Amino acid sequence: MTPVAACCAERSVTQRMGSGLWRRLGISLVASLAVVALPVLADEPKMITSHGISTFGDLELPADFTHLRYVNPDAPKGGEMSVWAFGDYDSMNPYSLKGRSDRLASIMMESLLEGTADEIGAVYGLLAESLTYPEDRSSVVFNLRPEAKFSDGSDLTAEDVLFSYETMATKGLPSFRKVLNERVESAEVLGPHEIKYVFNPDVPKRDVIQMVGGLPVFSKAHYEENNLNLEENFNTPLLGSGAYIPKRVDFKKTSVYQRNPDYWGKDLPISIGRHNFDTLRIEYYGDYNAAFEGFKGGNYLFRNEASSKDWATSYNFPAIERGHVIKAELADGSIATGQGFALNMRRPNLKDPRVREAVSLLFNFEWSNEQLFYGLYARVNSFWENSDLAATGLPTPEELALLEPLADKLPNGVLDEEVESAPTSGNRQLDRRNLRRASALLDEAGWDVGADGLRRKNGKTLRLEFLNDSQTFDRVINPYVENLRSAGIDAVHQRVDNAAATNRERPPAYDFDLVTTFFGQGNVPGAGLKQYFGAETADQSTFNKVGLKSQAVDTLIEHVISATTQEELTTAVRALDRTLRAYHIWVPQWFKNKHTVAYYDVFRHPEELPPYALGNLDFWWYDAERAAELKAAGAF
Repeated sequence: MTPVAACCAERSVTQRMGSGLWRRLGISLVASLAVVALPVLADEPKMITSHGISTFGDLELPADFTHLRYVNPDAPKGGEMSVWAFGDYDSMNPYSLKGRSDRLASIMMESLLEGTADEIGAVYGLLAESLTYPEDRSSVVFNLRPEAKFSDGSDLTAEDVLFSYETMATKGLPSFRKVLNERVESAEVLGPHEIKYVFNPDVPKRDVIQMVGGLPVFSKAHYEENNLNLEENFNTPLLGSGAYIPKRVDFKKTSVYQRNPDYWGKDLPISIGRHNFDTLRIEYYGDYNAAFEGFKGGNYLFRNEASSKDWATSYNFPAIERGHVIKAELADGSIATGQGFALNMRRPNLKDPRVREAVSLLFNFEWSNEQLFYGLYARVNSFWENSDLAATGLPTPEELALLEPLADKLPNGVLDEEVESAPTSGNRQLDRRNLRRASALLDEAGWDVGADGLRRKNGKTLRLEFLNDSQTFDRVINPYVENLRSAGIDAVHQRVDNAAATNRERPPAYDFDLVTTFFGQGNVPGAGLKQYFGAETADQSTFNKVGLKSQAVDTLIEHVISATTQEELTTAVRALDRTLRAYHIWVPQWFKNKHTVAYYDVFRHPEELPPYALGNLDFWWYDAERAAELKAAGAF
């Protein structure tokens, strides 16, 4: 991700849509049989057949659930949801490092299992009608729904599932396929609608079923007929089985997806009350001011506000005053995005942790929040901010049991000091106390101040470049650059376009010193941590922006992956969190625990939204009668 604006995320809504478009039930006898233990012989493992699987504990939805708890099962179908996105796109391949894919390029893809927006660690059958696995989760057989079809009407079979897995395992993102191949020993088709995965006996099994069950499934025949290559940029959309299909692809400008009237899964309980819009449209803008003017003019109708300044000062246009546009703050219970300036430790000037700590000290969040963000945000401290997984205070005895064996590999202070928190500053842009602390660290690191006020070592200045592709982020970076220069750091602000930023951030280039990115993690972190913080993929992962290589971190990640209870997981994540923070690999930015949205009064949503998704593309709906009134009034 590239920096785009000054908020939690000061970014467009479409950059946080993800996860299959984000994820009053009665109790009956059938519900009590949601998980069935099959009879086995004495020497055979106990097998479980279920409609889903949970990481810890039991599934909350029974096998005969009629719809998800947070949707309106009677929501009408029709209308269009239109949003905006920053930058542009030149690809319809969302699984490659090459090109910039459309934000909804994966919307056609479905998976065997799908999560919900109100339950942590649970997934339910989507393409899979059921799954059967032993208690130790060493293997799994997915039983596909025989009625599942791709959007062209062709059957979706276990052969397609196997082909999709094998393609992701050989041509997916390098860091992802490494993790996948470490965990899966084999996969084989047992029948037209049955596929079996066997997992490596040496890896923890807690999340392996969820991992393979969450892989996208696309058509083998279509992929081969069109000579597609998942490692390359291509303009032919993959053929999937989802509720939406591409309608119009206008590269760099607009993309439109239409609801498939023949969608095979429209009557599934997991689909009821969802996929309500006839079309989904994204309008791309390279300029934030132009994007806001486009919203005011009705060029698109839903905006997840990415600028605290605009939220505080600019929502006073006629459509607001006439009641045509609703401005709302909706609760967001999800883990913070972990937005921060990534410090690229591959760069010689950022290898020393004292330099990185000094750089962090000179960002004044308190001044920025008051002067730039209108007090809208709170500071990010943890990679699991806004959750119980965030480390606090001194390490607990349980954390120390994991940390003490790594004592000689840990950064100073992890074992016996309070967890590292973002520095606090005063109400002036340059906090003198933090400036003195930063200067002392730089002196200690051997960076001496020259006659011109710049610090040098071995004749070279301590030069640091901010890579930025957004004009709205200028007001955040420029004062920060001034503070860094006050400490003798030769800091510069490099503005580039979206394409250049994308290319420079990705492997193998990693051509930046500081860049805004997202480190945010999930409520049940697992093998994906290796893509963000693991040493093995540090030089090939698009997510490990900082280039972290740490034996201690790698060991703690394995503890997280191996945790078999919620208590074990919480302890391991907190130990990992405090260790990551002690490396000073980022300058944490800010977050808010609410969605700041504005939309034309044609959209409706359930009275109580789920805690982990806004869901405007998923389970909101269109009020056609109100839309007709607004159109007659000339609102859009």
